[in-house]
Amino acid sequence: MTDPTPIDLAHEAMQADPASDAARLRFFERVADAELFVMLAREAEGDQITPELFPLETGPVIVAFDREDRLSEFAGRSVPYAALSGRALSGMLAGQGVGLGLNLDVAPSAILLDPDALDWLVATLADAPDAVESEIAELHAPAGLPEALLSALDAKLAQAGGLASLAYLVGTQSPSGARGHLLALIDVVPGAEEALAKAVGEALTFSGIEAGVLDVGVFKGSDPMAARLARVGLRFDLPQPEAPAPRKAPGSDPDQPPRLR
Repeated sequence: MTDPTPIDLAHEAMQADPASDAARLRFFERVADAELFVMLAREAEGDQITPELFPLETGPVIVAFDREDRLSEFAGRSVPYAALSGRALSGMLAGQGVGLGLNLDVAPSAILLDPDALDWLVATLADAPDAVESEIAELHAPAGLPEALLSALDAKLAQAGGLASLAYLVGTQSPSGARGHLLALIDVVPGAEEALAKAVGEALTFSGIEAGVLDVGVFKGSDPMAARLARVGLRFDLPQPEAPAPRKAPGSDPDQPPRLR
């Protein structure tokens, strides 16, 4: 028996507790993070793809699967496909009135996500916490944050390897006495600030936590602030790539999808 995928497990948890907002959020997070194999009507042409469209009574849908063998089982034949992240795929479908059939007929996690669900997912993924701008008077160890958020931050930062060297989660106090929390990103690669902020925003959203709970700041390892952060902060080490990744053919990189035709 094949081991269940992260989407299978999250779907099972969601079905077991239909009233749980947290379970639904975790399921959508797994969908966004997954590499999905999208069935195409024909081979990709350069950077353009044409997904196979299925006209259902509820509206048109495309189909995608979280394993290649599930796509093969559904199709029953060799078919062209493209590999995209759920995040990228939902962004491509947003606003087009097209639903997504996920793992249909081949897995216990089979589900039909309608266009409204995809539009919601895209809007949710666009959220990001505010960059910290106010002066910090005091730093202290983080306290009172739920374990779900800490686990989500750890997972998201682990997926952001190479975009920064590490991060510290600290409690803060402003000169006016206002308290909060800050995720301090150290030695961020230029241009990666937005991607990291979005990843943190997703960790907040899919943990069911308001974005105002956490600010994000960017610091150099040589800054005096970095030493203060290290003394009291909860440290997250980001994986560092050993070598540059080879170039991939169009449609093979889940986070750089080809264009829909």
